Amino acid sequence: MRASLTIFAIALIASGVAPLPVMAQAEPPPQRIFNLIVYGDDPCPKSEGDEIVVCARKPESERYRIPKKLREKPAVSGGPGWGSQVATMEQVQRQTLPNSCSAIGSNGFTGCAAQMLAQWFAERRMQESKGEP
Repeated sequence: MRASLTIFAIALIASGVAPLPVMAQAEPPPQRIFNLIVYGDDPCPKSEGDEIVVCARKPESERYRIPKKLREKPAVSGGPGWGSQVATMEQVQRQTLPNSCSAIGSNGFTGCAAQMLAQWFAERRMQESKGEP
């Protein structure tokens, strides 16, 4: 295997098919390149000598704004969080648990007194704070 690979390489070199190095460019690139954003009617600066100036024009209303890339919020990946899913499940199942004040399930009636007391305390706090929750 190795001998046949060596013979193939020698045959390529002898036939003149060997890859040649690519010639370098004769002219070097410009020394300085400027990319600027100008707002409203501001003039684009003139280039001097060997430099290149590229200007992008935006409206005057965008001058002091946060850039669009930083303004947009990233999309939430993975859907709702674990805590909100548990809270939803607890809220749905609360009707069948004891102290829920409902006619569904056993012991549903036991929470009616607690619910009335909580409402009474909330109304009392509202009266004491003069309508502010």
